[in-house]
This record gives sequence, C-alpha cells and structure tokens, in this order.
Amino acid sequence: MNGNRVTSPRSYYLGAAALIAAGLVLGIGLSAGLDLPRISRAAGSDVQLAAVSNSAPIPDSPFVPVVDRALPAVVFIDVTKKVGGDGGDGSDEFMRRFFGQPMPRQQRVPSSGSGFIIDDQGRILTNNHVVRDAESIKVTLNDGRTFKATTVGTDPATDVAVIKIEGSKLPVLPLGDSDKLRIGDWAIAIGNPLGDLRGSVTVGIISAQGRSNLNIFGGTPDYQDFIQTDASINFGNSGGPLCNIRGEAIGINTAINTSGQGIGFAIPINLAKHVAEQLVAHGTVKRAMMGVTLANMTPEIAEGFGLGDQQGVIIQSIMEKSPAEKAGLRRNDVIVDLDGVPVTDRDKFRLKIADTPAGTKVKLGYLRDGKRLTADVVLTDRDDALANNAPKVQDSADADDIGMSVRDMTASERTELKIDSGVRVTDVVDGSEAEDKDIQPGDVIEEVNRMPVKNAADFKAQVAKVRKAGKPLVMIINRNQSTRFETLKLDK
Repeated sequence: MNGNRVTSPRSYYLGAAALIAAGLVLGIGLSAGLDLPRISRAAGSDVQLAAVSNSAPIPDSPFVPVVDRALPAVVFIDVTKKVGGDGGDGSDEFMRRFFGQPMPRQQRVPSSGSGFIIDDQGRILTNNHVVRDAESIKVTLNDGRTFKATTVGTDPATDVAVIKIEGSKLPVLPLGDSDKLRIGDWAIAIGNPLGDLRGSVTVGIISAQGRSNLNIFGGTPDYQDFIQTDASINFGNSGGPLCNIRGEAIGINTAINTSGQGIGFAIPINLAKHVAEQLVAHGTVKRAMMGVTLANMTPEIAEGFGLGDQQGVIIQSIMEKSPAEKAGLRRNDVIVDLDGVPVTDRDKFRLKIADTPAGTKVKLGYLRDGKRLTADVVLTDRDDALANNAPKVQDSADADDIGMSVRDMTASERTELKIDSGVRVTDVVDGSEAEDKDIQPGDVIEEVNRMPVKNAADFKAQVAKVRKAGKPLVMIINRNQSTRFETLKLDK
C-alpha cells in the first residue's frame, strides 16, 4: 500500500448526485426570478396558448339606450333635384371652381341627407338644404321600409324643413329642451354620413352655444343660433338629430367647418320646433320686423361713443316708414333692453323680434347721446319689398390722414345712395389699418363718432377732434347701400 488516498466509487457517485440536485434547484430559482417563459406541452400535441378570462361583468355603455331609443326614428332621405346654372344651391360655384365651367342648367342629380320622425303622423324634421328644389323624395327607415315623401313646408331663413310620409307603427323620436343645454353636456349625432354609412352614431359634447355669422356652403340662413359640437358630423348627416344622453333630439345637424376637425353645428331643437309648428299650420313662417339694421356693441365702439363698458346693439340704419322710424328711433341709438330684458347680442335680438307675433307692441330701452330713453314699437309683418328697400340714411361721414384719402360727393351720388352727406374714399394705403379693416376705394363714410360729415374738409376736422380726445375713430361705412360700423385707432 502506498501513501496515496483512494476515493471509493460509492462516495464518488453520492457527491455527483448532490451536485446535480443543487444545480437543478439553482436553475429553477433563476428561471423563476428572471421570469423566463415556460413551455407547456399537452400529451401528444403541439404547443397550445392558454386563454385569459375575466369573470368581471362588462360595464354598460350609457350610449346604448340612447341609440336604442333614437336610431329607429332616424331616416335616410334620398332626393332627386334640379340644379345647375342658377340653381341657387352652390353647385354652379362648385363646378366653376373645380371644373372651370358651370353645371348644365336644370340637370337632375341625386342628393341625400338625414331626418327624424317627430310624430305618429309621419312628419319628419330635416334641413331645408336637404330637400330644396326636390322633384322627388324617398325616405328609408332603419328597419328597411321605404316611403315616398311630400314636402309640408320649408324655411330657408333658418334652414328647417318638414316633410311627411304615410305609414303605420312609425317610430317617433322625442324632442328635448335646447334651452336647458350646458356646455360640456353629452352630444350624440346620428345620421347617414356620406350617403352610404347609414345609421352611424358619433359621440361628443356640447362645445358652445349661440354661434352665428356662419357662412354655410349651399345657403346661409338669415337667423342663426347654432349649437356647436365635437360629435363628428359629415356630409350626409345634415338633417339628422343631435341627441342628449336621454335619447331626446336637442338639435338638427346642419353644418360642418371643412377647414377644421371636431367643429360641427346644429340648429337648436326649440327653434326648429317653433318653425316646424308654423310650417305645419301655414306652410310658411310668419315673422315680425321693426325695420332696422343692427350691429353689436364692441368695446372699441363703446369707447368711441363714450359709453364705457355698456352692452347693447346699435342701430346702423332705419327703413323708411318702418315701425322703428314711426317710434322715433334714429341711427346710432343703442338698444339696451327689450321689454325689460337686457339686450347684449344682435342675432339673439333679431331672432326674438322675428319670433314675436306681428302687431305686438314691444318696449325698447335705448341710449341716445348717453341719455336713457324708451320707445314703444308696434311690430309689423316682415315684408320682402320693404326689406329690399334701401335703408333711410340720416347722416354721413369719413376720414383722410389715417391711411386713406377722401373727396366730396357729387349731388348725383348722394341722390343715388339716398344720403344727405358723406365723403367717398378715393385711395387706401397699402398695409395700413384702413386696408386691414377692408375699407376700399368707392366706399362712402357717412359718420365719424356719431357726427355726420358734410364734405372732405369737415371729415378732416372730425378726425382731428377725435384724435385730440384720444378716442378710436368710429365710422359708418356705406358700400353698395349696405352700411357697417368700422373703427380705427388714431395716434395722438
């Protein structure tokens, strides 16, 4: 025997087994710690993926009941109409702009839009521009039924129309109260965008109210008080309902802003309902008038008139023999209340007057030269012939060393424009504020800060007086017998 130590086979195998076990434990621990994927194999099959399930109930959408209630009453309107040439629907301008020539006169073309049934008699609310000039109207319900429709009445002034179908068991969409809307309320638009995507639903909020002065392609309504929403509205949605979260119609989808996204407009349902009631009763809408053209009081005009932060609407011109003239109202009078209710917005005031029955006596509170006065005005029926007459111009004025030059008017020019005085703009300096305010050669400036201007010398004197007082220049500008207020800032 030598002195070397010999390891027995038994000890060797026991040590090797211990090392293997330790390695397995360490490997499993590392695998768990590193979250390495594990492969699971079913007997005799390829790799399978385990399905993940969640037993929690899916929350209900608040919009499902709205759609269930409203969608059956929303209809697709298919129209054949005569357009082209002087069709008046904007198609001629479209053809000129994109194809270089007008559409042939009186060509029959298909058109489409949306609407919704408002009573069990089959009356349907939609837009005037959807059914204007229609030769035939076909209505398709969401359940697939089709009907031939007749026109009950249209109102271009608000872009509201009522058509009618004859049928049984017709679904009806209840009407809400648009006067109770708040900015931020839910808004759900339903209709048939692009004419093919029938029964589409989009959701947003009420973004704003009381929008006006919109230039709408295909026909701009005279009376505007639009609801603005970011619920997606597209061509073909016109005439469909804008609904609240209760599934009631709060507006008629009418227009979009093609240069932006998320900007759509709807006619408030209270206005549409009022118009529809008259269309059903008379086939037309009766409106009252007082015979004035108006402008909103801007901070610049208020400052120029020395009225501080006074709100109201300003009389720009008065029609001859009109109720306003008979009541003693004058140009530059500032209307501040109607029957005791403050007046702050021109379009809302016009709409309120128009919706008041003819023959009604209204009491106006107004300011003249800073003094508060009242007038009783008896409203009359709106008369197209009277509305198309040139307004009675009571005075006139303009400016000279403020980026433009002016000249005296001839007697024939005053006669043609039916004014007593004024100066005519002969030149406007490029890049001047006058050019920025769209003052053009040929315009007539009738007044400066409520003072009539007799001639060019008087005009210069008035400008100097206003400049010395440190006030903005407030002018009444007459262009083609249409007047407007314009302001310019003057350097001392």
